[in-house]
Order: sequence, then structure tokens, then C-alpha cells
Amino acid sequence: MNRKTIFFALVSFLILASCKSHYEVASVQRSRILVDARYDATPDAEAAKFLEPYKHVVDSVMGPIVGRSARNMTTQRPEGTLPNLLADILVRAGKNYQEKPDFGVYNMGGVRADLPKGNVTYGDVLDVAPFENKIAFATMRGDVVLELFRQMAAVGGEGVSHEVRLVITKDGQLVSATLSGKPVDPQKDYRVATIDYLLGGNDKMEAFKKGRDINAPKDNNNNARFVIMDYFREMAKDGKVVDSQIEGRVIVK
Repeated sequence: MNRKTIFFALVSFLILASCKSHYEVASVQRSRILVDARYDATPDAEAAKFLEPYKHVVDSVMGPIVGRSARNMTTQRPEGTLPNLLADILVRAGKNYQEKPDFGVYNMGGVRADLPKGNVTYGDVLDVAPFENKIAFATMRGDVVLELFRQMAAVGGEGVSHEVRLVITKDGQLVSATLSGKPVDPQKDYRVATIDYLLGGNDKMEAFKKGRDINAPKDNNNNARFVIMDYFREMAKDGKVVDSQIEGRVIVK
């Protein structure tokens, strides 16, 4: 859900809330109306005046700047700059939960918008991570990690952190996998940082169901969007611009 959708949903709610009627809904029909830049060319002055007080409220919530981005970050398989960044953020955030993850995973299906170059606002992060997913940690034995990586290969790649290097085939087979430069040991335990949604085996990553020693805080401030915002604020406080690049984390051969 993007900011325009939220804005018009808010306005619709306010309008409906202000109406009092003895009528009852007899039936409901729906259609999809695309709201995009075409409506910006010839704005309706009367509508703009009506929406102005609501727009002010929405802008006051969505507008605050949380940091800066060095480039426009996008999502694409097998590897994208934005999923790379989000998986790295989860690993880095481990210190705030007394965790030391070996790697991180962020599903590409959960990334709902690109991140713009330049100033990054609260609303931009909300566009990227609109769901109520929360940061989570789990322990997985190496053979289960390899199973997870095979499942990622089958869909053409997912967001993985800097420690991960996967080589996959065009038909979705896993050729090789390393963590921090070493082959995955099937008998060794690894700690992974991810989101609670994936621990349920969603987005075809069934291996996550075998995770154990789960640390999945439920408080709202552990929502992925707030973890992301905290990272941007931390970087801004240090005078740094957030950057992410394609590094060969997932290579198709």
C-alpha cells in the first residue's frame, strides 16, 4: 500500500465517519481505479481545497526525513540493491537484541516499492515495508540452511545479507553456497536474522519452519519498518549516506 492509497483510504474513512443515515447497504460492487501522475496534470481546485486539511495531516506523518540514500534502490532477481540493504539491516540490528546473526534473509515479495535517491522519509520506508512483519532470529542447522538456499534458488533468488554467496542455475538449482567465505557445514548451527513472516515457511521458504531457539519480539517497535528507519537515523546521525550495491551475492550460471 503506497502513500496515495493510504491518503485516499484516510479521506474515505473521514467522509464515511461524518455521514449519518438510516440507509443500509444492500449490495457491494468494486472496481480498480488507478491513481497516478495523469491526475496531476489538471488538478481539480475544488477537490484540492476539500482535501487540504487531510493532506496536511498525512504529510505531517509521512514527511519527516529519516536519512539519505546514495542511489535509487530497486528489487530484482537474482539480486537487488534494496533486498541486499534490508537483509544487511536485519543482521546489523541483531546487536539491539543481543544477537549475533551469521546471515540475514529478507523476502523480495515483502519489498513493495523502490527506495528513492536522496532524502528518505518515513513515508518512503512505509512504502517499502508496509506490512506488520517484525524482526526475528532463529537457529538452523547447516543442512537446513542448504535446504533454505535450494528453495531460494528455485524461485530465482531472495534477499540475502553480505555474508551469503549463492551460485544457482537458470532452472533454479543450487550449485554452491558459502557463508562468510566458507562452505555451509551441514552439521553446524547457524543463526539467521529475518522477519517473523518467513519463520512460518511463507514465500516458498519452508525450511524456516525447522528453525529453533526462536527470538521473535512481538512489540510494535520491532516492526521491520521501524528497524529500517532506526538504521537510517543511525547512519544520518553519523553523517553517512546509506548505500547498497550488487555484489554477486546470488549469481546465475
